Amino acid sequence: MTRYLQIWLASARYSIVRTMMFRFDFFLWAMVELFWMSVNLLMIGVIYTQTKSIAGWSMYEMLLLVGTSLLVQRFLMGFFWSSIFEMGRNIRSGYFDFFLAQPGNILFMATTRKLDPDGLVNSFVAMGVVAYAAHKLGLHPSALDLVLYALMILCGLVIHYSMLVISVSLAFWITSAQGVEGIYFTLTEFSRLPREAFRGLASLAFVWLLPVVVVSNAPAQTILHGFQPIWALALVGAAALWFSAALVVFHLGLRRYNSASS
Repeated sequence: MTRYLQIWLASARYSIVRTMMFRFDFFLWAMVELFWMSVNLLMIGVIYTQTKSIAGWSMYEMLLLVGTSLLVQRFLMGFFWSSIFEMGRNIRSGYFDFFLAQPGNILFMATTRKLDPDGLVNSFVAMGVVAYAAHKLGLHPSALDLVLYALMILCGLVIHYSMLVISVSLAFWITSAQGVEGIYFTLTEFSRLPREAFRGLASLAFVWLLPVVVVSNAPAQTILHGFQPIWALALVGAAALWFSAALVVFHLGLRRYNSASS
């Protein structure tokens, strides 16, 4: 583990140095992401001028939920997004040989090579949104609640990472996984909605089969109502299941890979 940590730190250092070489690009994309986040938050304010509650959630409860969803997505964008999407292009071009030749776990090397500081910077904005909403609600979570919240955010990150790896790994079988990647991004939009808003088949699809709703609702519920074992177990179980599925799909695809030299 120490060796892999050193490898990741070296990759992170390279990414930061490269980003600072193109500062305008860094500030531009940071502002684009900030603008996108602001639109989502402003939309909540506009909706709640017409109603006091959505599926039993008040405005600041919804703001806390959306802030949690944005926090998970900012971490995903910052730590993994560029590397995973580049993996799909590398599989098609044959450049994936570069990772096969490296002395380390292939999936780790391929999905942690790049860091996006612009996404990580805006994670502090998402944290600020969560803190502001909690303050407005008069919440005083304990240290244990905050630790559990952080662990649930980590589980949510694992689920998003796994879903994205599965989506991009389809490039081993098809010419391009770009359309599948777009579908994945659309599905994650449901993570900003309360679980109570889903009924019937929608609940089955987005709460249980594709736990994009649980990813944000479980941590938010911990801050709002304290530790709830059912939510925690559901999120940990989903994270373990999806990560296992990602490993299986990736390694099955790896067996089909034809290198550039073959």
